[in-house]
Amino acid sequence: MRHFVFLNGSTRTPEQRGNTLTLARLAAQGLPADARQTWIDLARQSLPPFEDVRHTTGSYAMPTGDAKTLLDATLAATDLVFVSPVYWFSIPSPIKAYLDHWSGWLRVPGLDFKAKMAGKSLWIVTTSGDLAKAQPMFDSYHLCADFLGLRWRGTLWGKGGAPDAVLADTAACESATRFFAGE
Repeated sequence: MRHFVFLNGSTRTPEQRGNTLTLARLAAQGLPADARQTWIDLARQSLPPFEDVRHTTGSYAMPTGDAKTLLDATLAATDLVFVSPVYWFSIPSPIKAYLDHWSGWLRVPGLDFKAKMAGKSLWIVTTSGDLAKAQPMFDSYHLCADFLGLRWRGTLWGKGGAPDAVLADTAACESATRFFAGE
């Protein structure tokens, strides 16, 4: 059974109705009925700042707390979906902090993170004011997928702005209904 883990990187509160989350929820309606869904709001997780000790200690302890919860959800997923608004042409800070922890998870003795990630699918759902300005973010995600052997499934983009602006982007809303069907 497929398990889609949606990792919301918006820094808007749930009450603010972020456009990217709206578009992702619309896309999730097109998932097969037997697909499991887990939604995680990364801005509400307590991730410690990532400390790079690759060239000193060289390895990392198994994470604890919310970092362990995120690791477990990541490994349990067949499909990772970054719900990722474009912030300053790039990845929003909650997702970037999560990705930084991947560097540590690659170096937890016995975890074999890279091998366990290989073959999972990576999807991106995003909104921004201009599609071309989202390209640097798309490139970053694609490089992450390539590095870990994730299957790149592409991006769903919609025109964002004020809350619910994406609902006026009929092309994005129509694409959302078919986004996960493109297997």
